[in-house]
Amino acid sequence: MTGSKQTAPTPIPTDLTVRKQSKVLEITFNDGAAFVLPFELLRVYSPSAEVRGHGPGQEVLQTGKREVELTALEPVGNYAVQPHFSDGHNTGIFAWDYLYWLGANQTDLWAEYLARLDAAGYSADTGRTTPMTAASEGHACGHKH
Repeated sequence: MTGSKQTAPTPIPTDLTVRKQSKVLEITFNDGAAFVLPFELLRVYSPSAEVRGHGPGQEVLQTGKREVELTALEPVGNYAVQPHFSDGHNTGIFAWDYLYWLGANQTDLWAEYLARLDAAGYSADTGRTTPMTAASEGHACGHKH
């Protein structure tokens, strides 16, 4: 059928694993799909009002999130999780379909994020690191010249 919207059931996670060392959330769904979602991607695409705003065009560009960590991952009913990030952000509720969408589209989402940083005058490095981290990424002695 052309023009009709599929109403396939939302895939449900069968496994969620937080990998603190590599800073990723591994997620496997009941349809066989599996994704590795970096904490940074989760943080900059949080579905919270703080990040998304209250309508189209009100999104807030997140910067300095390369080193963000996931400090807790709380279940929300049987439909979502609420991550707690090391920068204090904890208001995003990630429904299963949103996590699936992030995983399926992460290549495009990374490209879009880097383009938004560039448009705001940041390089991929300066926009993704905190000022302290960026300064320590100079050369071996730690000074930027």
